[in-house]
Amino acid sequence: MRFDYHMHFEYGDYDETWAEGFFHAAKKNSLDEIGISEHSHTFPEFKKFYYDDLILDSSAVGNFQNRWLQKNKFKHTLQEYFDFMRTLQTRHSVKIGIEVCNFRDQAAVKKILDAWPFDYRIGSVHFLWGWGFDAADLLDEWLNHDLEKIYDEYATEAELLAGSGNYDILGHPFNLRLFNFFPDFDASNYFERVVAAMKKFNLAVDVNTGTLYRYPVREISPCAEFMKIAAAYGLKITINSDAHQPQDCGKFFDAAADYVRQFGFKKILLFHNRTPQEVDLT
Repeated sequence: MRFDYHMHFEYGDYDETWAEGFFHAAKKNSLDEIGISEHSHTFPEFKKFYYDDLILDSSAVGNFQNRWLQKNKFKHTLQEYFDFMRTLQTRHSVKIGIEVCNFRDQAAVKKILDAWPFDYRIGSVHFLWGWGFDAADLLDEWLNHDLEKIYDEYATEAELLAGSGNYDILGHPFNLRLFNFFPDFDASNYFERVVAAMKKFNLAVDVNTGTLYRYPVREISPCAEFMKIAAAYGLKITINSDAHQPQDCGKFFDAAADYVRQFGFKKILLFHNRTPQEVDLT
């Protein structure tokens, strides 16, 4: 079977014509099912966490992130999201997910998430020390940090996400290579820390093709070194496109399937009401 559970409506709106494009692409790519995982910054319920956790001072990082928070953010409530998704479910096989950032106050996040019947929850490290490291506009900030310290901080944040118990999938693990900054040190310890936490708290790997077609690195995440350790620990996987445009739903699924088979993965996870079911990867 073939699923894509990591994609977002944010570049459009809760408009059925826009949404239909995702289902058209899913059919074209022979997917059996899709799921939408709106970013937490879609919802005003999470607004406080962004303003608490991000750098928002007068620095270059702060100025950019202030502008980012004011552009197309916090525009739909969780109720509006579920209402729209329930409408889509009358015509399509589609699961309701969410992608949440690595906020410090995961106990408060839990109270919000537990009030809604998500099929799955993705937790993703998007910030390091309050810096949104995946923003191309903040590329220069990479030069202000030692890369090994970045890996260490990323591992710490991923461990905290896993340990919160709030999530089912870790989004694009170690997508730190997206701008072609590659470690000149042995990163296996950092990979193993995160894999061990994922194993302990039952998080699946988001094998993500978004870094193949949306970022300069042009590779599937996570990298091979991470995947070898994940396979050795017996982690489960999902394969996802991280689509932000309808035509990208299911993009490069076949390439990702071939990629994971190199490490011995033959099954992927189906989710319903946060209950995973392992099925054959086809």
